[in-house]
Amino acid sequence: MGLIRGFPRGLDMRIAHYERNDRGRDFAVGDLHGHRGLLQARLDGVGFDPRRDRLFCVGDLVDRGPESLACLELAFEPWCHSVMGNHEAMMFDALLRRRHFDLWMRNGGEWIYELSIGRVTGLCHRLAPSLPLALEVETACGRVGLVHAEVPGDDWPQVENGDPQILLWARERVERRREDPVRGIAQVICGHTPVREPLRLGNVLDIDTGAYFTGRLTLVGLNELLQQG
Repeated sequence: MGLIRGFPRGLDMRIAHYERNDRGRDFAVGDLHGHRGLLQARLDGVGFDPRRDRLFCVGDLVDRGPESLACLELAFEPWCHSVMGNHEAMMFDALLRRRHFDLWMRNGGEWIYELSIGRVTGLCHRLAPSLPLALEVETACGRVGLVHAEVPGDDWPQVENGDPQILLWARERVERRREDPVRGIAQVICGHTPVREPLRLGNVLDIDTGAYFTGRLTLVGLNELLQQG
């Protein structure tokens, strides 16, 4: 397909698996885009306990908001787990592959100029090999999958070998309001395409409520989500 926009070839860890959390609760959060303070307020609101609870992110931790570095550092916390978003992919491509830097700048990467590029590049070197394109979480109510944008072919097994551009950039399901279920998984949670309120389409839930321009950050409990679905 030629150049994949902002996707750093060779940093393609496909899927990470997480066993059921029998000690605490699991939550998923929408695109942070540099809003660490908003996240902390939401976590405080549910009494999040990092010793027992886990947080799963749909990617786009960085860019556009005022605390991109703090959000990037979340990925190193033992209680926080994220998929790669298209903004992380652009950042890795710019800093690790030294290409398409202008693409990242046009999409909110200017925060790098306020920091040490070397420090952020070092974090990216540590993070890129282990940041997956998808997460799969066992819960008491079934398996939940997380991707940034869309599942290729509406078929969860295709996450293993499907087009990464779809996983990182696609918006077709949300734009067309398609209700077709994703096969092979109980529930999929995604972000990438901002919506006014969390949007359920079949067994897919988009939780990107545009925190960087609305101030609304969506946090959902995985077990509660499946029970409601």
